[in-house]
Amino acid sequence: MALQIEGQDPNICSDLIAHFAPDTIDSELVVIQYSWLPKTQSDFPAIRACIFDMDGLLINSEDIITLSTNQLLGKYGRPGFTRSIRAQLMGVPDSTNGDVFHDWAKLPISREQFARELTEQFRLQFPNCRPLPGAEKLVTNLSRARNVSSGNGVELALASSTKSHSYDLKTRAPETRRLLGFFQSDKRVLGDDARVRQGRGKPAPDIYLVALQSLNSAVGDGEKAIMPNECLVFEDSIAGVEAGRRAGMRVVWVPHPDVAVEYQERQKSVLAGRTGMFGVGDDWQLGDIDDGWAESIPSLEHFNYDKYGFHVPS
Repeated sequence: MALQIEGQDPNICSDLIAHFAPDTIDSELVVIQYSWLPKTQSDFPAIRACIFDMDGLLINSEDIITLSTNQLLGKYGRPGFTRSIRAQLMGVPDSTNGDVFHDWAKLPISREQFARELTEQFRLQFPNCRPLPGAEKLVTNLSRARNVSSGNGVELALASSTKSHSYDLKTRAPETRRLLGFFQSDKRVLGDDARVRQGRGKPAPDIYLVALQSLNSAVGDGEKAIMPNECLVFEDSIAGVEAGRRAGMRVVWVPHPDVAVEYQERQKSVLAGRTGMFGVGDDWQLGDIDDGWAESIPSLEHFNYDKYGFHVPS
């Protein structure tokens, strides 16, 4: 039997039909849409897993990326990021190599030269990454939390577009390394993970489905696989919110202040994954306006544990 969840890699999604009885599957190709994940819910299942982005959410790397990029743009007589262009690029893999950035920047040098110089800036600056306010407290609390309704603990995973060599640079500082240490190495999915197909980074859902797969690989015998709607995604970028929604997961959006200002009139569209910025296709994966699957908070310090049924022991 082959499995396909529309638009997704079968190997990523095979565990997502573990709850279907085998005798209900009688075709050679099973195509599952998210129709079994209701678009609007007032009574969600207990959250069993929290999956985090990293850049701009847990650590201040997005500000360092912006500063380094603006310095290089200035070197070649070009203006720095606007709020709009920054919002379009955040969370998108290799965004400064793409058409959106270069069509806007209109640099007098080749893309290759700009990439080389920017990579060198990142090599020098990424070791200065530090945790953002509330990050360590939230992750620490969730690592100890129990879900009130089930009594079970909460699994943690990381799903970041950053590549392995950049991850190593960004986690040089002891406090940053301590924060990221809450995510076990086999529960960290980075941008160059071979399981995430080329060209399927955020806003496509693949990286979050791979993270879910990594969590389910550790589920004990007789225990049900974690389903997408039992996952809570934490994201700062618009692309990341769309990726989480496309994966069928609930989302907490923690936007950078500049992005929050730029998109305050379109916040509901962001939370539904319906900004139309990226053109991924497969619009059946997207949420609906005001469907209750996503919320926005100003910082991780404002996370409401009670809303998601978490009890943190004192």
